[in-house]
Amino acid sequence: MSAAEAPVAEGGEPARGPVRPGGLLDVLGVASVVLDTDGRIVLWSPQAEELFGYTAREALGEFAARLIVHERHIQLVGKLFADVMRTGQSWAGGFPVRHKDGSTRVVEFRNMRLLDDRGHIYALGLAADQSTVRRLEQDVALSERMVQQSPIGLAVLDTRLRFVSVNPALEQIDGVPAAEHVGRTLREVLPLLNADVLEGAALRVLATGTPLIDQAVVGRTPADTDQDRTVSLSLYRLEDSMDNVLGVAISLADITAQHRASVEAEAARRRLAVIADASARIGTTLELERTACELAEVAVPELADVAAVDLLDAVVEGRPSTLGPAEAAVIRALALRAEQESEAVRAADPPGQIARYAPDRLVTECVRTGEVVLVPQVKDEDLPRIARSPEAAVLLGRAGLHSYLAVPLIARGEVLGALDLKRTRNPAPFGEDDVLLARELAARAAVQIDNARWYQNARNTALTLQRSLLPSHPPVTTGLEVASRYQPAGATSEVGGDWFDVIPLDGGRTALVVGDVMGSGISAAATMGRLRTATTTLASLGLDPALLLEHLDKTTSALDHSIATCVYAVHDPHLRQCRIANAGHLPPARVRPGRPPELLDLPTGVPLGVGGVEFSTVTVDFEPGDELVFYTDGLVETRRHSLDERLDFLLSLLDDPARPLEEACDLLLRTLHHPDNHDDVALLIARAQELP
Repeated sequence: MSAAEAPVAEGGEPARGPVRPGGLLDVLGVASVVLDTDGRIVLWSPQAEELFGYTAREALGEFAARLIVHERHIQLVGKLFADVMRTGQSWAGGFPVRHKDGSTRVVEFRNMRLLDDRGHIYALGLAADQSTVRRLEQDVALSERMVQQSPIGLAVLDTRLRFVSVNPALEQIDGVPAAEHVGRTLREVLPLLNADVLEGAALRVLATGTPLIDQAVVGRTPADTDQDRTVSLSLYRLEDSMDNVLGVAISLADITAQHRASVEAEAARRRLAVIADASARIGTTLELERTACELAEVAVPELADVAAVDLLDAVVEGRPSTLGPAEAAVIRALALRAEQESEAVRAADPPGQIARYAPDRLVTECVRTGEVVLVPQVKDEDLPRIARSPEAAVLLGRAGLHSYLAVPLIARGEVLGALDLKRTRNPAPFGEDDVLLARELAARAAVQIDNARWYQNARNTALTLQRSLLPSHPPVTTGLEVASRYQPAGATSEVGGDWFDVIPLDGGRTALVVGDVMGSGISAAATMGRLRTATTTLASLGLDPALLLEHLDKTTSALDHSIATCVYAVHDPHLRQCRIANAGHLPPARVRPGRPPELLDLPTGVPLGVGGVEFSTVTVDFEPGDELVFYTDGLVETRRHSLDERLDFLLSLLDDPARPLEEACDLLLRTLHHPDNHDDVALLIARAQELP
């Protein structure tokens, strides 16, 4: 029966009876030797045989000094033996002895005088190899020092899961003195933690011997009863050298700060992912309703359970949108998106419907002031100011609306409408981080919406004619696999002017575009939107890349002295070539299997908007499996490194042509984008594929 199974008597005390021996004495290998008054060996233990090398038959009756002591030490040993026998005082110390094999080793001795019932005197010698003793002493000293000074909380529980010992770090984590731990259970010391889970885990470790490593436990301790703390818990079964189960060792590390930082970092990562998704998805066409739908789709479910995009009807019609303090807002619903059908959806304005919102409604306040309207905790009295009608207010109440956020859509200084966000199923209220993310999405989308509404109003007839004449674009470009990313400079930064586009062309060709408008903010984003629109329109004409950049240069010159860099490439899967022209942009990288990555040697050209300089088109081979990597300067520029160093670093990361493109995008952003670079990044990677 193991120590874990030992019987327990009344009162919780262990029952009396034989128990398995511990293994420490076996580790030490303590030898016992008994001498008579003449110094002859009368008793010789098996451990003595192992320590000194002589069998009992060889040792018994021999003078111990002559058998195991060097000649030069016999006189000293004789004196020590005589002193013990004469005074009865024990002697302890280390002494070199001679092994049967001729070697010398230092042995720790404990010598004492014995007296039997007849008055006969003997000498008992207990001996152990000194190196073994020192090693155990050092192990014990090291263990004790580490336990006492460790910043990690450490404790030992016995087989009944009662505390036996606790180090100072655990005292601080628990807020309970060590003395108040001893003899008590986990449940008694830490009642605010989940005792069932902790004790269940300890019992499993005790029974199986399988350790529990780094299990996160959330709860409260007497050290801080007002807020949850997160600890990393590890449990190990303790056994001696004879496999007796001694108990369970506990290791506790307070990781509250790291846990919170991890949660915040994950939230930030998800926000950036939403923004990157928005950059790729919003504004894929110049159709007003489609652009609004793309914004709503990005917002659900990452940001809200229900999202609506509403524009002022005057904006849609191209009229001024300024509202007076007592003026109602006439709003046209463009898009509605929900994670699932609910009464909150039925309470919203159906897309295409025009509604009149009174001056006291929150969406009216949002579009009138151009400011965010946030109601973190929606109360019953708030519902009439959120809903379009009393009936809709009832529906919102039944749907469980508990948090509301309205963000203005502003482009070129004009309020276009609002992004309306509601939470019914997500239990968390909207917070400041949500406001920042919603602002970013709204700012990016507003430029696209503004481009779309002006383009739609000014050229609706022409676009209709073009759609009727042009074949629809396939959902996947011919002969290309494409991945892209957009990385903003930070959650609070303004919209930048970096962009990328993948434009299907006739003949199975595809146009690839990456550009960067100088400056930042709404002005740069608006210019970027116009250039994207112009590029898409010119690309549909099948122009040579150099000629397209010349037309784009003229367009840029007319945009309030704007300047932008741009790389425009046309991939022809049949010729297995790319025709590329550059307008002052960093050169793309080409990755080919079996060859080192390289920067394409292109004429740099001048930025768009400078004017008066011709552009050149270069044709490069682009075989199946080859990759082209387009990027903006925000990916590679830093304040502390030269551009050549950073471009070399970029090429070193493109060492695996078989790496999935999505992973390649993540690797480049994660490794290259420097935290102190206050610039956004556009990244586009295209890989040629075999034609079917």
